[in-house]
Amino acid sequence: MADISMPKASAALGETSRAGASIDDAFLALSKVVFADGALDKRTKQLIAVAVAHVTQCPWCIEGHVKGARREGATNEQIMEAIWVAAEMRAGAAYAHANKALAVLDEIDGA
Repeated sequence: MADISMPKASAALGETSRAGASIDDAFLALSKVVFADGALDKRTKQLIAVAVAHVTQCPWCIEGHVKGARREGATNEQIMEAIWVAAEMRAGAAYAHANKALAVLDEIDGA
């Protein structure tokens, strides 16, 4: 995930966490393992990460994983298709959760 341009950490961030450096090291080690070739190839994993980054709305993740997907050979079309899948999933959740709002309205209305 070296392609991610993270916001600059303040000195206070490091001072407030005793485990700061070891947490950073652990996260980088996790990323290295997770994004290695396995049952899914690196390109597919980066495309999944692009989609998830859009759902979580993390601009640094979007930047890093779009760059990672391109580095692994993904085309613009593949990257955008992953983003559209994410958009559909996010919209689908909002649509599905409308049932919760309807249930609350039924409860309020005594139905």
